[in-house]
Amino acid sequence: MASLALDQSNDACLAVAGDIAERFEARVIGIAASDVRPPLYFTEGDYAEKLLADERAVIETRLSELETAFRASLGKRAKALAWRSSLQFPTTYIVDEARAADLLICARPTEPNSDSYSFADPNDIVMQAGRPVLVVSSAARHLDLRRVLVAWKNTREARRAVFDALPLLARARDVTVVEIIEEGDRRANALPSVKDVASWLDTHGVPAEVIVADREGNVGAQLEDVAADVGATLVVAGAYGHSRFREWIMGGMTRHLMTQSSRCVLLSR
Repeated sequence: MASLALDQSNDACLAVAGDIAERFEARVIGIAASDVRPPLYFTEGDYAEKLLADERAVIETRLSELETAFRASLGKRAKALAWRSSLQFPTTYIVDEARAADLLICARPTEPNSDSYSFADPNDIVMQAGRPVLVVSSAARHLDLRRVLVAWKNTREARRAVFDALPLLARARDVTVVEIIEEGDRRANALPSVKDVASWLDTHGVPAEVIVADREGNVGAQLEDVAADVGATLVVAGAYGHSRFREWIMGGMTRHLMTQSSRCVLLSR
């Protein structure tokens, strides 16, 4: 399922969705939504109704344009295509529709505070959808699987992420499992853990190298350093945090992957 935005470029999202569709002979569902903003508090009556009708018409036109672009981009690449759109909050709509897909593909926001009326925030989608989410770098033109880095932490979220990523890991050329030591943890405890993950991957036909960081703390920066050292083209990680309805709190690694990493990231929760 490829989530398309109304107010930023969808080129990378469509390119990666097309690449995945060709590799896995998959069908692709394009999805987009936007809600009508309520008129200003001092606007009422017929004028308010006209403003709402005008904005609704603009959104419907834009959704139609997105469907046209989706079908033109993926018509010859996917096994089958389907389109879904709605006039409602995009995050809510996409989370509800996620039941129809194995994987959600979203673009990383280009603005720090994107408009929730027209943009489905991948942070919220990851936390609520119950599906793996591939967050696409704006520079991506395909899903580069030459070197995949698995950011390991012995948690439910990381175990879910590695399992969800198996179809992609099986196509990767090189896979590395890394654990960054957090404050209070011991390196001696981490090494058997990452070795177990590598052994488990090997039983699924995915050979993997292992790395345990020499120092603890500053997880996001250390992960970026390791990713650069191994030349990672995709990072797989568990997503940690709570819904922003309860005040958004994300782990340092998850925040870094969502907002700063230039790589494509597969996140599961």
